[in-house]
Order: sequence, then structure tokens, then C-alpha cells
Amino acid sequence: MAVLSKAHALKQAPITSQLRSASPEARSQRSEPTSNRASGKLICVATKASPFLKWAGGKSQLLSQYSEYFPKTFNHYFEPFIGGGAVFFHMLGKYGDLNATISDRNYDLINCYEIIRNQPTELIEALKNHKNDADYFYAIRAIDPLTLTKVERAARIIFLNKTCFNGLYRVNRKGQFNVPFGRYNNPRICDETNIKAVSEALSQVRIIHSSYDTSANLAKRGDFVYFDPPYQPLTATASFTSYTENSFGLADQQLLSALFAKLSAKGCKVMLSNSDNDMVRELYKEFRIETVKATRAINCKAEKRGQISELLIMNY
Repeated sequence: MAVLSKAHALKQAPITSQLRSASPEARSQRSEPTSNRASGKLICVATKASPFLKWAGGKSQLLSQYSEYFPKTFNHYFEPFIGGGAVFFHMLGKYGDLNATISDRNYDLINCYEIIRNQPTELIEALKNHKNDADYFYAIRAIDPLTLTKVERAARIIFLNKTCFNGLYRVNRKGQFNVPFGRYNNPRICDETNIKAVSEALSQVRIIHSSYDTSANLAKRGDFVYFDPPYQPLTATASFTSYTENSFGLADQQLLSALFAKLSAKGCKVMLSNSDNDMVRELYKEFRIETVKATRAINCKAEKRGQISELLIMNY
């Protein structure tokens, strides 16, 4: 496997050999994620699937507040900013026969979903080789993901997510993961039971690597689309939109609001989460706006963490 520099060669040699413990079939795959559904036998588990990644702005804590606002009936479910998937997994549990399409612009994120669905056994074996150690963390973080197989790449992202500071996913303008080591005592790097449950839950789900508008435009009358975009910053210094190398700015928020209106006119049921500020309220003033309370802990200053108001916007 190629490494980033000669200085890292000796340090990375044992790490890369561990990463390559997946099957020969897994090692041969370096193609882009596809939107095809999984085929083959299901993994039968009784455990309810839950998010396998920690995600900034995740919605697990808000599900009890969101529950009353989900539409009672709809045809197909779309979630174009899938992220950690808290709402998606909730919907799977609530609607047993859910027909769903999930998507994201983040390649590594979508690759994780596809590998868990299609190759859970290989992924579990790869994850078991990782360890919670600072030097090891930075060596794995420095590896060029383009030199890895799809299984290795998914295992790397899950490992970094479980052991980095605050479970934060952040990349620089070059698309390089740049969150520091988290120094947790005993993070659960490989949750084998949940990986198998997620694999089964995803077996009939369409997974697409695309921009939010590409997948959302597939929705038809009677479908339900839930948008959870990077939030509009409350202040000029509070920006955190770097889930991909392309940040999500004001112009993107305006384009998203136009798509929301377009889907509404098409007859879709549409719901969107965002921060509570005047700009967002103005963009969606023609639609129903509700307020929920969330606890956010991403701010580096403890005194600025705590409960804040967020918006839930619907066309129904």
C-alpha cells in the first residue's frame, strides 16, 4: 500500500498489514459506491439497528420531539443529508415496511453505509484490528484513503470517528480528515451486533452517493423528504459546515429553500431541520415552523454549550 511519505513508511507498515486482513474479494474492490440494492442472504438478528457513527448535530436526542411531526402516511422516504442517520433508523423502527432512499455528498460516509450493507463480515474483521492509541490514530489518519479498498476505507472512517475528539467528522479543503485524537478510555470501535443489525436494516434501502438535490428530485407526489442540512451558523464565528471539502454557505441554504418549495408544489411531504435565526425563518416563512430544544456540545468553550432552540419546518 502506498504511504504519504518515507518518514511514515516504517511506522505504517504494521498498520497497513492489519488493514489488509479483509477477504481477497474485499481487497479487489476500489470502485465508486453504487445505488444498487444489496443482494444475497440477510443476516438475521433481533437487535434494533441504531446509528453506527457519532455525528455532529445528530438527531437522536430530538426524536421524542420530532415524533409528533412525522407524517402519518407517505409512499417513499428520502433523506438526502443522511449523516449519522438517527432519523432514518427511527423511521425504520416505526415503519417496518419502509421504502427508503438515503444519500449524501460525502463519499466516505456513503461508502460506510454500502460496506455495512454488503460486506458486514469483512468490515467487522477489519475493525477488530484497530486499537485506541494516539500514535496509531495519527498514522491511520495520515493514510491516503485512495490507496485503500472500500472495506479498509470504511473501517478507517469508523475507527477515526469512534476515537477522535467529540466524535466529530471534519475535513479540510483538500478533503482530509483533520480532527485530533479523543483520548477516550475504552471506545467501542467494533460494535459487531449493531453492524449486523444495520446490515439487515439496509438490505432493501437504496443508497446513493450524490448531492442533496439529485436524490431529492427523485421524489414523487406522496413521498416524504426529510432534509437535515449543515445548519446556518448563528454567528459569524460559529460556522461548522465542513462535512465535505465543500462547505455549505448562505447561497446553498437559499437553493435548498427553493428545492423545498419545488417539492412542496410537486405534492411531496417535506420536513427540514435548521438553526433558529432570522434568515432561516425568512427563507421558510410560507411554511409551518415549529421550535424544538436541543443540547449541543460542539463548542470548544464549555460555557457556550447547552440548550438552544432549533427549527423544524414542514409543508403539511
